[in-house]
Amino acid sequence: MIAERIKMLRENLGISQAELAKKLCLSRSSVSAWEKSLNTPSAAILPELSRIFGVSVETILCIDTKNATINVDGLDDEEIAILVSTANKFREIKQRNT
Repeated sequence: MIAERIKMLRENLGISQAELAKKLCLSRSSVSAWEKSLNTPSAAILPELSRIFGVSVETILCIDTKNATINVDGLDDEEIAILVSTANKFREIKQRNT
């Protein structure tokens, strides 16, 4: 599953294995091995993959994020309220569509 997730995220970003490898200072064969389930990224690489793909490490590792949290450090009360309101709107839309 991790292999497919990494490939999907890379392709969604529109970059090649070689381009991802270059961003990580790794060989293209390392990225290829991840995508073929021959190997997995090290714990040291995961935060950088997360940054490049713009997703959480949990998403890369296919960990259930239904109870995910959002870091609101540095946000004021109004900004936090906007986030909560947005999450509630998504819930309403999902409920209407099921």
